[in-house]
Order: sequence, then C-alpha cells, then structure tokens
Amino acid sequence: MPEPPVETSVAVTAPPESRHAHPTVRHKSAWLLKIALEVVLISVGVFLALMGEQWRDRSQTRELTQISLRSFREEILTNRAAVSAVRDYHVTLLKSLRAYLAADPKARRTDSVRINGLQPVFFERTSWDMALATQSLVHLDPKIAYNLSRIYGLQQTYSDSTRGIMQAIYLRSLMENVEGLTAYYGDLVLWEPQLLRLYDEILPQIDRALGEAPERKPSN
Repeated sequence: MPEPPVETSVAVTAPPESRHAHPTVRHKSAWLLKIALEVVLISVGVFLALMGEQWRDRSQTRELTQISLRSFREEILTNRAAVSAVRDYHVTLLKSLRAYLAADPKARRTDSVRINGLQPVFFERTSWDMALATQSLVHLDPKIAYNLSRIYGLQQTYSDSTRGIMQAIYLRSLMENVEGLTAYYGDLVLWEPQLLRLYDEILPQIDRALGEAPERKPSN
C-alpha cells in the first residue's frame, strides 16, 4: 500500500531588519535630529543677539541725538541772547556813521559819532564742531540739520567779517576806518535780524524733537 504524500511546508521568515529598524539607522536618525535641533537653536540665538545689538545701537543713537539736540538748544539760546544784546547799538551806530559820511567833509565832527567799541558777537559753536567731528548730524531730523547748517553758516560769515574789521583797526584808528565801519555795520544790521529769525524758527523744532512743549519766544 503506497505511503501518503508528505507535505513539506517551508515557513518563510522575514529578515530581522524588515521587522525592526537596524540599530545603525536608528542612531543616524537621532544624530540628524540632534544636529537639526542644534542648528535651529544656534540660528535663533544668533538672531536674538543681532536683534539685541540693533536695539542697543538704536537706544544709544537716540540718547546721543537727545544730548546733541539739548546742546544745540543751549548754544543757540546763548548766541541769540548775544545778538539781541548788541543789535540796537549796531543800528544806532550805523545811523551815526552814515550821517557823518553824508555831511560836508569840512563840517564833519568826529564827536558826533559815539563809538563805544565794536561790540561784535563772538558766537559759541562747540556743539556744531562736535557734531561735525562725530558725524552726529546724520541722526538728526533732516530739516533741523539743514536749518542748523544755515545758522552756523551765517554765523561764520558774520565772524569772518568781524575778524577782517578788527585786523583793519589795528592798522588805522576807528575814525580813519569810517567807510569800512559803515560797510561792516551795514552788513551786521542785515544779518542780525536774520539770525534772530532763524533762531526763533529752529528752537520750537528742537523742542518738538526732544518731545517737549516749545517754550515761549524769547523777548528781543
């Protein structure tokens, strides 16, 4: 009697790596994740550091700008007071000089011209020189910087003219320089009202930039 066929069954077993990740793969994935996390943390740290540095720079710039504006304000007030103090004297002296020159040369009397010294204005300009040296003007409002440039430019023209007349009177007496003095004071009586107007225009601008209420216009 023939023997029944024997069924042979072969169990196919999946390789271990198909059921569980290989330890090397797991280690590599964890390493990449760690590197990615470190890159993110470093990037965030660098970004925050840059933001902090920019904030400090802006804070320092604001502080320096405030200091510069306050310095300009005090200097302009000082110069304004100096101009206002001598303006009337210059106007009166100019009238006397012109009357003296208009008179007949034979009838001219030197005692008709009362000269109580030249009495020019010697302007303060430390704030302007510091602003130029430190290049802090670039941080000011452009309109304020422009008006400051106009003021200090006119003051320099005034000072140059004063220097010229003072050199002249070292060579000749005042009454020997009547024509030169008349031209000098003729310029001053034009420049001084212009300076007072420029001072009065910029002071409220500086006050607003400082966040303060503009003070009342100083009396002339």
